[in-house]
Amino acid sequence: MKDRIINVLAAFESDNIGKSFPLDYCLPLYHSVSDRELPHIKHVIRYKNTKQFEEDLDHLAKNFQFVDWQEFKEFTSGNFKPKKKIALLTFDDGFREFYDVAAPILERKGIYACNFVNPAFIDNKDMMFRCKASLLVDAVERNKTIDPEIYFVLSLKNVDRHFLQKKILAINYQEKDTLDWLAEKLEVDFNAYSKEFKPYLSTEELKELTRKGFGISSHSWDHPKYGDLSLKEQMETTDKTFAYLKENGFLYESFAFPFTDFEVQKDFFDELFKNEEIYCSFGCAGIKLDSVKKNFQRIPMEMGESGEQILKKEMAYFKLKRLINKNTILRK
Repeated sequence: MKDRIINVLAAFESDNIGKSFPLDYCLPLYHSVSDRELPHIKHVIRYKNTKQFEEDLDHLAKNFQFVDWQEFKEFTSGNFKPKKKIALLTFDDGFREFYDVAAPILERKGIYACNFVNPAFIDNKDMMFRCKASLLVDAVERNKTIDPEIYFVLSLKNVDRHFLQKKILAINYQEKDTLDWLAEKLEVDFNAYSKEFKPYLSTEELKELTRKGFGISSHSWDHPKYGDLSLKEQMETTDKTFAYLKENGFLYESFAFPFTDFEVQKDFFDELFKNEEIYCSFGCAGIKLDSVKKNFQRIPMEMGESGEQILKKEMAYFKLKRLINKNTILRK
């Protein structure tokens, strides 16, 4: 019902999005861009191909002024007056397509982007647990037979493969060791896959991107959901990542939450911003305000629709929430 209402309201949004956009800034979020099938993310991210990505960029450029990190800081601190509302382009997770595919497009168009990375996966030393789940789901599709022990261990009475795939995709960070056990049963070799396909960026590629003017910043050490961690655990993974960024000469003034900042309490932000070098943090709740003024919400752009349609739906939802005073995230 909610989606139906938003779709109806979005149809009435003006095509002049830059003028009617409810905030002075737009923060689009992507993970990858590829014309190839990427088994490690195809079941968890609806990434766009190059044509779709360029169409998004052209639509954004028509309505907003793209800015780099310094300009974003100056704008949000009141020291930069752009000609239009601004857009800061962001990527998450440090996938290699940012170097191979996205960066050449962005260089050609003169657009800056910041990629928020997890150091645990750089140089393909490991793989994020959701990527492992995607590979396992792919194996379930391919394998002719499934070991019955898998259904037993996962407490599945229904042997329909669709239910098995959903169960695998529901495995969380705290249960991620289960994925390694499943890999053995499904004959999936994560290390061999990483070695052959190199899904993540290398240290040298990150440094080359930095030399080209792109931003490389913090996305936690290994991509946990922060709402499921204690404050101590939240700070440990955050601080470890900032140390890595500093050591390698990357951008250590910002932090983007992995998954979401939903259920992250005010005490984390209080602790985070004790470090005066950190300018701001980023969530991904769409067009929303936040009671923590230094926490900015980004717009996920990989929803199976064009960038224009996603923005119109987000605008419609923001206006709907504003009517009932629910367009600001309140931290306790």
